[in-house]
Amino acid sequence: MSKNSVSLSGSWLASPMTRALGALIIVFILGLVFNADGAFYKWGTHRDMLRAVSVYGILACGMTLVIITAGIDLSVGSIIAFTAVCFSLFMIHKGWSALLSVIACLALGTACGFVSGGIIAKFKIQPFIATLAMMVFARGMAKWVSGGQKISTAVLQDDGSYKYVDVPSFFNFINSKILGNNITVVTIIFLVCLIISYILLTKLRYGRYLYAIGGNEEAARLSGVPIVMSKLLAYSVSGFFCAVGGICQAAQELQGDPEAGNGYELSAISMVVIGGTSLAGGRGSMWLTLIGVLTIGYLEKILSINAVGEDKRLMLTGAIIVAAVLLQKTKK
Repeated sequence: MSKNSVSLSGSWLASPMTRALGALIIVFILGLVFNADGAFYKWGTHRDMLRAVSVYGILACGMTLVIITAGIDLSVGSIIAFTAVCFSLFMIHKGWSALLSVIACLALGTACGFVSGGIIAKFKIQPFIATLAMMVFARGMAKWVSGGQKISTAVLQDDGSYKYVDVPSFFNFINSKILGNNITVVTIIFLVCLIISYILLTKLRYGRYLYAIGGNEEAARLSGVPIVMSKLLAYSVSGFFCAVGGICQAAQELQGDPEAGNGYELSAISMVVIGGTSLAGGRGSMWLTLIGVLTIGYLEKILSINAVGEDKRLMLTGAIIVAAVLLQKTKK
């Protein structure tokens, strides 16, 4: 075998796609072995896994765009809580139509992302600090709008009593199963978000700008890349997807919880990183993120059906994240 063929083989083995697929295959094999008396062989297990991981996957779509620019978004969990509360308030308590409620919440989520992006791009604040501030602010907004209470079908009346109303039909639609009960609507929403992100990254000039900024921001600026606008768009799209996730979260829980979304930012980041998108920026793809989402989703499901405690699941996930980052560093 020639040196060139060995080099090509080593390069293929070291590629992010190969490593990401390898991790997914290993996790899937674990599921086949530790199948919980055949539970892993049933389609319902895989359908439920996709449903459970879809909201995290929606967040991961926006997080991928941000991380490719060498940024980070710690506010996604709090924006989910804010938009979930607002969506429940608009539909259940205010009686707004589904269309108006969705548009309003998407606008609120996008505005949160736009503010974070503006602070980062215009005032040169570190993404960690800017999005940390938005994380605290959005969580405070969620608690202020909701009065610190869950927005449920129990509606407070003027006389201090509560009146129970029906769950809006739009909630039931998002939470329903289609195609012969084989897939949930929220999973379809995740796939649509994934396709939108893929188009942004690969088919539009905007995507090339993001890669250029993540690779070398100063070189991108000298090349004429609109740095401020590109970062604004990246964080705005992330906020938009947070709102989509918040709407789905409210529908799944049948209420808006101001405490929802705690730790979701860590799950979204872990999915992006395990998929192989570099935290240093400039490298990554939506297909890698999809693999990362499936890897974490299957890992969580396998541990769940085998009755592994949440404490051990969290520790294992943390160890896997560290391993994924170390593998990125050693394979550059």
